Amino acid sequence: MIMSEYKEIAVIGLGYVGLPLAIEFAKKYKVIGYDINQLRVEALNDFRDGTHEANIDDLQLVLHARNDTGLKLSADLSDVKNAEIYIVTVPTPIDHLKRPDLEPLLSASRMLGKILKSGDIVIYESTVYPGCTEEDCVPVLEEYSRLKYNVDFFCGYSPERINPGDKINTLTKIKKVTSGSTPEIALEIDRLYSSIIVAGTHLAPSMKVAEASKAIENAQRDVNISFVNELALIFDKMGIDTSDVLAAASTKWNFLNYKPGLVGGHCIGVDPYYLAHKSEALGYKPEVILSGRRVNDNMGMFVANKVIKMIVAKSGIVNGARILILGFAFKENCPDTRNTRVVDIVDELKAFNIEVDVHDPWASAEEVKSEYGIDLIAKEDFTKYNAVILAVSHQKFLELDYKQFRIDGAIVFDTKSFIDREFVDARL
Repeated sequence: MIMSEYKEIAVIGLGYVGLPLAIEFAKKYKVIGYDINQLRVEALNDFRDGTHEANIDDLQLVLHARNDTGLKLSADLSDVKNAEIYIVTVPTPIDHLKRPDLEPLLSASRMLGKILKSGDIVIYESTVYPGCTEEDCVPVLEEYSRLKYNVDFFCGYSPERINPGDKINTLTKIKKVTSGSTPEIALEIDRLYSSIIVAGTHLAPSMKVAEASKAIENAQRDVNISFVNELALIFDKMGIDTSDVLAAASTKWNFLNYKPGLVGGHCIGVDPYYLAHKSEALGYKPEVILSGRRVNDNMGMFVANKVIKMIVAKSGIVNGARILILGFAFKENCPDTRNTRVVDIVDELKAFNIEVDVHDPWASAEEVKSEYGIDLIAKEDFTKYNAVILAVSHQKFLELDYKQFRIDGAIVFDTKSFIDREFVDARL
């Protein structure tokens, strides 16, 4: 099979990863974008993207395309049954015990197994542990399709590298790792992605290597951030500003200038648990990875208790105090609240009978209320506070009057070293 002969490509899952991918492929091929959420499909067909990841002009262009290219969006499985390439981009979260939750991935595999045909290729982009594609997904595809792997159908793995909110390092500008279940299929998959990825591709020698490469990308970043977070805890006891220390250390050419902060989201805060899970299943407990996770998972509690101590030192009263938290998304300038660690600050403060207001101009108030039981407030509803915590460095927060917060008696705590130091009482 050569690319010009592709009858159709189906992208399964139209979230932060799947939608930009579907749009790019649709500029050159006929693509069906499938999602189980009918409301999501309807919104996209109306050119509304709640993730803010899609280029709306490009979306309109491919939805209006005709003939051999273009994008069709659907929540009807029958619309994807004629595809020859299936690309799976569903979430891979963790459960309440921080164990991998493969149900979305296995559900997508069961669904595809029912429509899989001889000669089809299934490519997974969802983040998993090494071996997951062949050990967990392939048996499901075989069971439901009654086809034989690497005889009747084939697989590939090409880890997503989407960075939510980043409008510079977008899909086509980030080098893509590819792999396939046979040498011939690997080359075919690599050629497919090469046709849309301007930055080029890297063909891994196996799917397991490609899976491992994704797992360690985020685990490495998680461990590095945990190191500076631990430094922040130490320097706080010493009365030293961590940002000042990092600025001084960064004058050395090979110093890696990571910043302390909350580590959440669907990648860095989750993926290390996938790698740890597989490692432990093989009899090795990863000390560094898990210790880093423990440090990062405790940062919300540290921030909350630090602010409480500052309030006590200033007024002697905590019960009934009011605190404003700025930001609830897991990172700056995007609406994604999945696995946000800001909720840890909220929960810890409320445990001390503190009234907490949360403001985030990016996040969906409906989703935050549904998922976390927290009511976001508008800027117009700000009142007097004992403390203001900058939790997420949204650019819009630079427009706020922090001087006035302090004049009104609030302590300002900056977890991101984002606000002008003149208006900040403390920071990580």
